[in-house]
Amino acid sequence: MPLPLLPNPHKSGRSALTCRYRCGDACANDVANRSGNPYFGDLAAEALSRRGVLRVGALGALVVGAGVAGAVPAAAEPGHEAGGYGAKAGDLRFTPVPPNKDDLLRTPQGYSSSVVVRWGDPVLPGAPAFDFDNQTAEAQAKQFGYNCDYVALLETGEDRGLLWVNHEYTDETLMFRGYSPADPTEEQIEIALAAHGGSVVEVERVRGTGEWRLVTKGRRRYNRRITARTPMRFTGPVAGHDLLKTAADPEGRKPLGMLNNCGGGTTPWGTVLTAEENFDQYFVNGDRADPNIARYAIPTDVPSGSRRFDKVEERFDLARHPNEVNRFGWIVEIDPFDPDGTPIKRTALGRFKHEAADTSVSRDGRLVVYMGDDSRFEYIYKFVSKDRYVPGHDRHNRTLLDEGTLYVARFTGDSPKEEIDGSGKLPKDGAFDGSGEWIPLVSGTVSHVPGMSAAEVLVFTRAAADKVGATKMDRPEDVERNPVTGGVYVALTNNSNRTAAQVDEANPRASNKSGHVLEIVEGRGTGFAWSIPLVCGDPKDPSTYFAGYDKSKVSPVSCPDNLAFDGDGNLWLATDGNALGANDGLFVMPVRGRERGYVRQFLSVPLGAETCGPVVTRDRRSVFVAVQHPGEIDGATPDAPASRWPDGEQPRPSVAVVWHSRGKRIGS
Repeated sequence: MPLPLLPNPHKSGRSALTCRYRCGDACANDVANRSGNPYFGDLAAEALSRRGVLRVGALGALVVGAGVAGAVPAAAEPGHEAGGYGAKAGDLRFTPVPPNKDDLLRTPQGYSSSVVVRWGDPVLPGAPAFDFDNQTAEAQAKQFGYNCDYVALLETGEDRGLLWVNHEYTDETLMFRGYSPADPTEEQIEIALAAHGGSVVEVERVRGTGEWRLVTKGRRRYNRRITARTPMRFTGPVAGHDLLKTAADPEGRKPLGMLNNCGGGTTPWGTVLTAEENFDQYFVNGDRADPNIARYAIPTDVPSGSRRFDKVEERFDLARHPNEVNRFGWIVEIDPFDPDGTPIKRTALGRFKHEAADTSVSRDGRLVVYMGDDSRFEYIYKFVSKDRYVPGHDRHNRTLLDEGTLYVARFTGDSPKEEIDGSGKLPKDGAFDGSGEWIPLVSGTVSHVPGMSAAEVLVFTRAAADKVGATKMDRPEDVERNPVTGGVYVALTNNSNRTAAQVDEANPRASNKSGHVLEIVEGRGTGFAWSIPLVCGDPKDPSTYFAGYDKSKVSPVSCPDNLAFDGDGNLWLATDGNALGANDGLFVMPVRGRERGYVRQFLSVPLGAETCGPVVTRDRRSVFVAVQHPGEIDGATPDAPASRWPDGEQPRPSVAVVWHSRGKRIGS
């Protein structure tokens, strides 16, 4: 049942509480991108007159540009035939979950769910059981951290695996009774530092079903906690550069901890790439650091509601340590199979508010990493390794992320500018689509950006992308490649700040509160084709589009965030900040065949929560979701919680698993 469009006092659709603690009230601040880059709509007329209309539908003709070889992912993973999803059309058969405001994890009839791990559960030996009213930093460093975003399951066998989970941020208002944002205690700050980072936990399947649980018996040698204080190291072109040096690390090679890790990905050699996103909010006195950091919206004072990490660690005060902020905003590689290994911040992948790090192998064997920069009017990036991936050669493969070319995307439409009016109405050719180009920013130690060194490009990547005329997008979040078709999908969550004068064919809707999904088909050089298969919102809203599918049959969907694919090439979308007045959820949409565009809601998360993850297992018998910030609703406190999920007490961010009660494949 479609929901009516409901007003929301916050531009993002989130609560004010979420806006404060997740991203430092980013949507209430000025847009950080003040570059003079033309909006893509301004380029359309020029493109049309230059080469005539170029019409490229999704997964249709490829646009081949002149550029480096190796930038194109293979059409499909081994064992999948490109375009083979059509044979699976109609495989998804379940009754969609209706929009709701229930305080539970709601699934379709015939499905079951359980919590795998929750905030405070013991992870390391000696960790005490969770006690909400007697928390300590020492205990939290051994327990599952707060909030949970990106999830990766590294299956070690049919019934065993390692679960990696990002702990994106803390909400101290819900974590502690009587919390004072203006004057947090040192112990509360210490607990928050320990609750950031990530966890590795061993999991096992329950009696051959689709249910999974923590391994609790015997030695759990892989269990691990990463925090804001875990020693790490820099590698790549910027390691050791002056911009990374601090009083505590005069060599600029040993950063301490990671912050606000949101999305991520895995590598072909079995490691996790975790993405530091809204790192800006943890620092104070940003005006005392390098002027280039203005593009990252670093607070210039001590903002109201700051966690005040600077009270216990002076490195967070940029008046004292101006380079410390340059040590965050990277992609971090972690080996879940090496519990003593040092996490690596890979500087060749650039520094911005990373949301994703999806990897694939190109046709000529090079590693390709896709990344989004999750802020309004920011960019989509791609890294292509210099050397080739060699299966089984682990030592060689682990150097691939240290040298290559970093690109940023520029999009061009194939419709006249006057046909893209901001209403969401399709142009006369019946599709939002066009061509694009990957613009090189830096190759190893060679800069392609006039006036900037290679190190400056990688540390101040946003400024470099401004200079080359990249296309401003509507909050690029997750970027994932379809293992069956080879298409690359981008979740553009929303951008209520885009005006009718700023729309373009890749971002075609003004005041875009519900977001859209963009599909990229790579060419054989730096060129690509693109289209928009999904413009989200209430299907009764004429500005929505579901790849041409009958909108009377689809579920309303708003604010796509995390993406995933199952082995049949179906697209799974997790939402964040539903602007339609209902709880967030997990949705699935076929991308090929007669049901392309048929969006159905598979589950909904509890009150105040965001849906993260998701992970569909290789056998499609289980789907993992992270339930982030349940109960994060304005006015909520531990004495008056807005949610009591999952245990009927205080809300606890958790990872849950859903499976078919009769052992069938998920969605069938």
